[in-house]
Parts: sequence; C-alpha cells; structure tokens
Amino acid sequence: MFCRYFCFFSLCLLLPTQRRCSQGHISDFRGSDTTSLPGFENLTMGYNKYLRPYFGGEPVQIAMSLDIASISSISESDMDYTATIYLRQRWTDPRLVFHGNKSFTLDARLVELLWVPDTYIVESKKSFLHDVTVGNRLIRLFSNGTILYALRITTTVACIMDLSKYPMDTQTCRLQLESWGYDENDVVFTWLRGNDSVHGIEKLRLSQYTVERYYTLVSKTQQETGSYPRLILQFELRRNVLYFILETYVPSTLLVMLSWVSFWITLDSVPARTCIGVTTVLSMTTLMIGSRSSLSKTNCFIKAIDVYLGICFSFIFGALVEYAVAHYSSSQKCAAKAPQEGPANELTKEMEEVNISDILNSSITSYKRKISFTSIELSSDNVNCSDLTMKTHEKIKCVLRNKMRKIIGYFTIQNPSNVDHYSKLLFPLFFMLVNVFYWAYYLYF
Repeated sequence: MFCRYFCFFSLCLLLPTQRRCSQGHISDFRGSDTTSLPGFENLTMGYNKYLRPYFGGEPVQIAMSLDIASISSISESDMDYTATIYLRQRWTDPRLVFHGNKSFTLDARLVELLWVPDTYIVESKKSFLHDVTVGNRLIRLFSNGTILYALRITTTVACIMDLSKYPMDTQTCRLQLESWGYDENDVVFTWLRGNDSVHGIEKLRLSQYTVERYYTLVSKTQQETGSYPRLILQFELRRNVLYFILETYVPSTLLVMLSWVSFWITLDSVPARTCIGVTTVLSMTTLMIGSRSSLSKTNCFIKAIDVYLGICFSFIFGALVEYAVAHYSSSQKCAAKAPQEGPANELTKEMEEVNISDILNSSITSYKRKISFTSIELSSDNVNCSDLTMKTHEKIKCVLRNKMRKIIGYFTIQNPSNVDHYSKLLFPLFFMLVNVFYWAYYLYF
C-alpha cells in the first residue's frame, strides 16, 4: 500500500513540471515562426500601417499595370460597361527591406497589416472584389522593400456615349484610377511600362463592338481638397453595323421597293393599290417601333437609324398619297366628261321650242341683257369684271373667283395616267440620291 501511495504522489509532482516544459517548447516554436519570415517582425515591432512610406518626405511612387480579362456587357441605355480586370500596384516601402535576393508571396490576409494605396475607380457605379474560394488578392514582398499588390475586380463604369450616328458610331470609353485621399504631395501614379502596361484588351471579342485602339494617359484632377494623381486607360469601340443592316436596313428598303409595285397597277384597281399602300405603311410602322424599343431609354436621341427609317416611311407614305391624287384626278376627269352631253341635248330641244315670233316681238335691249347674263352664267372665264352695270362687291367677287380658278388651273392634272408614269422614274431616283447622301454623311463625316 505504501508503494502505491508513493507512486501516486510522485506522478502528481511530475505532471506540472512536464506541462511547464511543454509550454516552454511551444513558446520557443512560436518564437521561431515569427522570426522565420524576413520582414515580418517589422509588421509587429515599429511598423505603423497608418503611415505611408517616406511619411513627411518625398511622395510614394506607385506603378500600375492592368490585365483586362473581359468586358461582359456594354449598355447604351444605361451608358456604362462592365469589365473584369486584374489591377497590379507596385511601390517601395523601406521599412520592409531585408537581406537576400529572394521574394516571398505572403498570405492575402496579411494585407490588413500593411499600408496600401487608397486607389479607386473613377465613375464606377458598382464594383466588387472576387472572393471564391478566397479573396482574390496577392501580396508579394521583395528584398529591396518593393511590394506587389494584385487584385481581381469586376466593375461597372459609366461611359458617356454619343448615339447620334447609331448604329454606325464609335464610342470612346475610359477606365480611370485615382487616389482617394492622398494628393500629389503624398503619392505619384505612373504606368509601369506605358501602353504596354495594359494587356488583354486587344484579344477581346465583343458581340457588337470591335476594339479600334487604346492608349494610356497620366493626368491630375484638381478638387477642392487638392490635386490628385490619375491614370487613364482610354479605348475606342467601333460598332459592327452588319447586324443592323440585315435586321433593319434591308427590310425597310424592301418595303419601300414594295410600295413602288402599285405604280404598275392600273388606277381602276382600287382594292389592290390600297391594300399595298396600307400594308407597307403598317409594316414600316411596326419596324420603327421595334427598332426603338431596344433602346427605350435613349429615345431622346435622334439616331442615324431613326433618320433612315423616317426616310423610308416618307417614301412609302408618299406612294400611298400618289395613288390618292391620281385616282382623284381620274375621277374628276370622268365626272367632267359625263355632264357635257346632257346639257347639249336639252339646249337643242329648248331652241326648237322657241317661237320665232316671240324673239321678234322682244325688244333689242332686253335681248342683249338676256344674252349678257346668260354668257356670265355659262362662261365665267369671259366675265368682264369692269362692267359698269356691276356693283362694287360683285366686281370683287368676280376678280377673286377668276384668280382662284387660275390658281387651281395650274395644279390641275390634265392626264392622270401620267402621274404613275412619272412616279415610276422619280421615286426610285430620289430614293437612290437620298441613300447616297445618307451613307456618305454617316460613314465619312
């Protein structure tokens, strides 16, 4: 029994000693971890992440480069574009210099312990940092104190567009990087290798656009709180017009040509010509509504496609009006021929019934007056408005009546069939001339 109690008390005395020894080994191991990463001790001893490098002295030189991974959408109605970019920033922090020629890639979570530039994207509507499976950030530390900080960002940036030449337009968009709080006395932004600092944009394949060219700029923006450095990537996007030619321009042109078919149909075929005219007008109206519905928020702009559709609608409506004029003139001409035979027969009958004795018994004076009044009623073209027997208001009415008849006579169509004959030539000719001026203006001016 004594041996058992002795062993138990011995174990109780040895266990705290072993626990203290194990704790000592753990603390030594942890201490070795903190000193195994060169420069990490500076983050915990004497390093202030709230103060920039060279605080109180020269500004920090920050060199940037960009990789454009994709431009997913370009919205004309919202006037913006959405792009995914890789933003890389490089600067030197003398507080992180260590011996050797190696570089170390650190855990991205250590960025919370370092000073980083307060770069933001100008005119950004919304942006986010990718975090699948972890936050897409990179921290790389070089022996001379240079830090590489890379981010993967998706951003929606405003782009002011001029849609007056849509769909034959070329839009110029920008991606601008600027310091939020540090002015030019604290930081200086530069492109790492000029235009070669941007990669990937020349390989983009967009649905409606082709990247014409791009270039980088270094600028400054003056605000109330100071002058801030700004880097600008400017690129030009040319719209592919082939889709719109097949979708809108060709159908509208064919509708105009279809309206010309009515010129070869006789004036007596009222249902056929009316059906062609009304159908083409309604089809053109539907096409115009469809083209504007895709850009509902930009209807305040008068675009090139709207001008062309307006021209086509004018020619189609003109063909319908042409038939109305020709048919009306033909009806008037037929109506004018019909009553000429009726009054002539009645006049001969009345003359046969006239008694010669009544004419001889009438006085010469009354006979002359009768003839004069009859001539005024039957032949208004030979009315003498300067007759002394007419009153003043009758003279004024007579003069106005004669002038109105002369004006109407200028626009009277003598042969209605000539209207279709001239329309067959003039409508296509004018349409071709308008197309030449239209395409020349919007493509080369």
